Amino acid sequence: MKTATRYFAITGVLALLLASAASAQEGSEFVDDIERERLAQTGMKFLNISVSPRAAAMGSAATTHESSSMSMFYNPAGMGSMPTAVHVAFGQVQWIGDIDYNMAAIAFRPGQGNYGVVGLTLVAANYGDFVETIRFDNDEGYLRLGTFSPTAIAVGLGYARSLTDRFSVGAHAKYVHQELTSGGVMSYANESAERSSFNEGTMAFDFGVLYETGFRSLDFGMSVRNLSGEITYAEENFELPLTFHVGASMDMVDLTALNANLHSVLLSIDAERPRDYSEQLKAGVEYMFMNTFALRAGYTFPTDEQGINLGAGVQTGVSSMRIGVDYAYTQFGLFGNVNRFALHLGL
Repeated sequence: MKTATRYFAITGVLALLLASAASAQEGSEFVDDIERERLAQTGMKFLNISVSPRAAAMGSAATTHESSSMSMFYNPAGMGSMPTAVHVAFGQVQWIGDIDYNMAAIAFRPGQGNYGVVGLTLVAANYGDFVETIRFDNDEGYLRLGTFSPTAIAVGLGYARSLTDRFSVGAHAKYVHQELTSGGVMSYANESAERSSFNEGTMAFDFGVLYETGFRSLDFGMSVRNLSGEITYAEENFELPLTFHVGASMDMVDLTALNANLHSVLLSIDAERPRDYSEQLKAGVEYMFMNTFALRAGYTFPTDEQGINLGAGVQTGVSSMRIGVDYAYTQFGLFGNVNRFALHLGL
């Protein structure tokens, strides 16, 4: 117990120092007594999309409760307590603006967890087709050059390990690449366009800790996601969407006389400190009956357009395999609604 507490304290201090460093780096500046905040100045925002329907339906308050291959998208330390030897997940997010995000994750626990848990992740963005034009001195004021399709992808390798029966640590390293397609620079002399490539890639890192307090099912967790250096597109520099999360969760049935074998009411709350917008509080609840049927709801605030999150899931056993399907729905105001689907398998 003393060892776990020591690990937790040390890691917590390191995480807080990282968050403080990020905050100091961005810093608020005062000019003529007006506070200026650094907002909307990061790139590769697809890294912030919540790809798990279960997590998204609970307001993306998932720092402490995934315990599967999808933990790598939220807090890689959660993978250390994965109950199965293998977990595989596939999913899609039907985002606003007809943008789709496809997700895949797999985790393997060799030696019954004695060597930790290793996992791989993939997120690929499909932004659709865009009409490409270029400014030109004609009646229309432009030339139509055809269509282009921007792409983005993140491929990651994760590792987590339970250092004690209550304390887990994890890390997730990923290569992130985005291609905005090639751009045209017009030559008016011969009415031709020279092409220039606009694509960049970099390494990014996620770190997390998870601590089971021993008081009923109360868990605490922290994670830092998307640590990386600056990226340059042409003459513009930007950073990845660094975020710092602190969260807690607990099965509220532990405080009641309900049969825990039939009912579960998981309450999860996260506080998020992002690099490029204001702090947010995320809260979600999941009711599960007989460890088979789940109903979920969550909310994130403050937000501009995003509303309530709702979802459902079902899982069942087939021989030694556990199969589950999850769905999440998110209101997004003027932009329409967001739908998420996922299939997951545990062996």
